[in-house]
Amino acid sequence: MTRIGLLSALPDWNTLSLRQQVAQMIVVRASGHLFDHQIEYPRWEASNAVLQRSIQELGVGGVILLGGSAAEIGLRTRQLQDWAEVPLLLCADIEEGVGQRFAGATGFPPPMALGHIARHDPSLAIDLAFQMGKITAQEAKAIGLNWVLAPVVDVNNNPANPVISVRSWGDTPEIVGRLGAAFIHGAQSFPVLTSAKHFPGHGDTAIDSHLDLPVIDHEFFRLQQTELPPFQQAIAVGVDSVMTAHLRLPALDRTYPATLSRSILTDLLRRQMRFDGLIVTDALIMGAILDRYGVNEAPVMAVEAGADVIMMPADPEGAIDAICEAVAAGRISQTQIEASLERIWRAKRKVSQIPITGSSTHDWERQPPDAIDLTQLASPEAIETATAILQHSSQIHRAKGDRLEQFTSNQLLEIGNSGTPRNLIVVDDALNSGFLVRSAPAVVLPSGLGYALQVVDRQTIGFVLAETNPPPTLLQVFLRANPFRDTAGLTQMVQRLIDRLLQPSSDSSGLLALVLYGSPYVLESLVAQLPPDLPYGFSYGQMPAAQAIVLNQLLGNSQQAAQPFTD
Repeated sequence: MTRIGLLSALPDWNTLSLRQQVAQMIVVRASGHLFDHQIEYPRWEASNAVLQRSIQELGVGGVILLGGSAAEIGLRTRQLQDWAEVPLLLCADIEEGVGQRFAGATGFPPPMALGHIARHDPSLAIDLAFQMGKITAQEAKAIGLNWVLAPVVDVNNNPANPVISVRSWGDTPEIVGRLGAAFIHGAQSFPVLTSAKHFPGHGDTAIDSHLDLPVIDHEFFRLQQTELPPFQQAIAVGVDSVMTAHLRLPALDRTYPATLSRSILTDLLRRQMRFDGLIVTDALIMGAILDRYGVNEAPVMAVEAGADVIMMPADPEGAIDAICEAVAAGRISQTQIEASLERIWRAKRKVSQIPITGSSTHDWERQPPDAIDLTQLASPEAIETATAILQHSSQIHRAKGDRLEQFTSNQLLEIGNSGTPRNLIVVDDALNSGFLVRSAPAVVLPSGLGYALQVVDRQTIGFVLAETNPPPTLLQVFLRANPFRDTAGLTQMVQRLIDRLLQPSSDSSGLLALVLYGSPYVLESLVAQLPPDLPYGFSYGQMPAAQAIVLNQLLGNSQQAAQPFTD
């Protein structure tokens, strides 16, 4: 029997057993790939057999997806919904467009690119943020995703932040609040859920909560002035969910991190800020929570604190059992579970596009999943929007008569004993850099001008640091903050490399130009080393379109700068 047939007799949530109700509060992680042998993160992504059991027997309420192409996700979401008796919430961390996670769809520059534009042209930035939200929601819906885990509304006022950084719209609550609200408005053009994260603000930390527990010691007045306003603005425009932050704020709770704090989730967010949507935890497999509070106790504490949805518990079945035991023991009230189920049902009715005529309606449960429509992906409008953000946020410093110009024509390659110029590309991980394919402009454009390609990462950069006579070098660096990855060490090695290239031997022309893709904070530290006449370029984006725009401008081919490239 199909899912639709089974649903015709499905009871309302308040007639489900306690265990079935609790299971609806759980979101598990799955690979976007269709087959077990394609699983990239076996520690967190279950096999198909385990996943199918979680959906069919445990009855979990949602799945978060990572990996695979957009076309694969279309097949995957239909498969998952076919397994489920109650339609699933299917989500992904697509803060930079669906193409950020799933190849073939549109990828946008990180939100901070729009924050840069907002400092010069606020109305343009708001319009582009609206379009970014609209396109992200449209493409998500087209491949079966119904919950966009965005926007990030943390105010990134700490340049050393290793986990938020360019995922934020900027470093002031005004910019973050306005652009986050515009993104939400855009996404509301389609029946998908949005999520403001990470409450009550993860921007002023220097510790990655994937690895450890950050502590923010600001007084409540400071939180009211800086961290909380973007969340309040997101709530005001109708954000569907708020995701918690795995960090401790003694001004709000001296004992527990926000994800496990009733003072923060229930008293502040639910009551004082009057948020009645879904409160969803950040992933409970992250070190800040898992290493301190345990596999099954953390989900219980999160529900006690006021969370409606438990994201990625390390042991989904154990979490369900532990929460049920906590209800039986009186730690969690049945009323609280029912309130969470009502919010989850309301969210599922919304993404099913069925009018809400009463709490007991089942029309949305009988509705077949939307058809997958790949024609909605990477439309001309979407590519134009992404390109406009890149063009308006890129930065070029190109002095006339500089050393780079003599290497931009094949006729000028042999200059004295300088030798063939080198296109030296530095990445964090050479084996996991999807933006650096063989046809990427960062590779192709310099190659067409006679530059010899050399690619290094944090494991191999030592070889170029040890060079005694480096050739003339166009240095391209791909570097931005990434969860689980400390970029400080690689930044220091790049700084050493620039120092080395700026002190060439008599047989070398040293550093010809620098191009950085990713972090404006890294750019600031590197540019401080450069002589004023040395050309450099910067883009918040790392995708091929970003490479084309910056390199065409830097190498003097500005007429080609708008050439579109898709991931």
